[in-house]
Amino acid sequence: MEIDSIYEELGISRSVLDFGTKIEGKLKARFEEIDKNAEFNQMKVIKAMQENRVSDIHFAATTGYGYNDLGRDTLEAVYASVFHTESALVRPNLISGTHALSIALSGNLRPGDELLSPAGKPYDTLEEVIGIRESVGSLKEYGVVYRQVDLLPDGTFDYESIEKAINEKTRLVTIQRSKGYDTRPTFSVSQIGELIAFIKNIKPEIICMVDNCYGEFVERMEPSDVGADMIVGSLIKNPGGGLAPIGGYIAGRTDCIDRASYRLTAPGLGKEVGASLGLNQSFYQGLFLSPTVVAGALKGAVFAANVYESLGFAVVPDGRQSRHDIIQAVTFGNPEGVIAFCQGIQAAAPVDSFVTPEPWDMPGYDAPVIMAAGAFVQGSSIELSADAPIKPPYAVYFQGGLTWYHAKLGILMSLQKLLDAGLIVL
Repeated sequence: MEIDSIYEELGISRSVLDFGTKIEGKLKARFEEIDKNAEFNQMKVIKAMQENRVSDIHFAATTGYGYNDLGRDTLEAVYASVFHTESALVRPNLISGTHALSIALSGNLRPGDELLSPAGKPYDTLEEVIGIRESVGSLKEYGVVYRQVDLLPDGTFDYESIEKAINEKTRLVTIQRSKGYDTRPTFSVSQIGELIAFIKNIKPEIICMVDNCYGEFVERMEPSDVGADMIVGSLIKNPGGGLAPIGGYIAGRTDCIDRASYRLTAPGLGKEVGASLGLNQSFYQGLFLSPTVVAGALKGAVFAANVYESLGFAVVPDGRQSRHDIIQAVTFGNPEGVIAFCQGIQAAAPVDSFVTPEPWDMPGYDAPVIMAAGAFVQGSSIELSADAPIKPPYAVYFQGGLTWYHAKLGILMSLQKLLDAGLIVL
């Protein structure tokens, strides 16, 4: 059977397939660049595993308190080696990126401290963690003051206002690497390093924390290589490689990680407890596969940018810009385009392809949200997924794809849905 025929059997018309093939043919050099970075990061992960003498004994399960869990402790040493940090906390009971960020913040902030965001408003689910939106148990309830400095119109840091915002109470600066539900550019590791150096020059004792979600292994360096005191992420995004069924990580300075661990478990217990329950092999193997999986997702993002840019839609980043995360934003300007796109991504899934996603009032968000995610792991955004708040400017955020071929199918299917709905003309 010819490859064109199998695409047609999946519901992709000849016109859509030809359009996609034409775009793909122009991306050879970009794809080669992505593969070289993946090779570098793959070697970095292997080196970290070898240096920490990973063995099959580390895949064994522990239960109860989890005392002396060699697999857990070695995994955290591997993460510290990969990210070039002093310590790491990598646990299944860090249930999401938001939870990991909440633990890192609450573990390192005290009543009367000030939290500063120099990159504007953080991701929606952190608003209640911080207390920007009122919520039980927020940092605001515990006496932590929040301040933010909005980005300049071109999406860069407002250094003058940041300097004015830092004061004697500023304890921690949180830097969100990826765009979240915003159409700003994602920050490069180099940009983050410049910001951290600027902040440390003003007040060296400030803790600089980077929300690293969606950015791991996209570049050859991580924020921890350029001065971040903590980096935080989710294992059902990049570093879990599609195999981790749950989990999050916090990597950084020993004192920062220890404080976070006392918040995660209990004062006096910290990292010494927490059973791995048989999940260690998935965590190790997912990390091993992560650079290759991220490369596939990046190719899908680059393909999506070039496809939709060629049709006249605003995309961030554009089809030629360098990549610093796996998220691709496409602005449709109307809810119909967002919904059709997400329905196309869902229709391309190996799981729940027959389901039609619709917007709904999802907890933690201030507007209805549509999510397309036919994933093996619920909510896994390293798998092919797309989501968007149904509010202006009506932009959709596409990410993931455990393989480039699946990411490609997802984009072609999104095009097909838009074409069928009369929202685009090829």
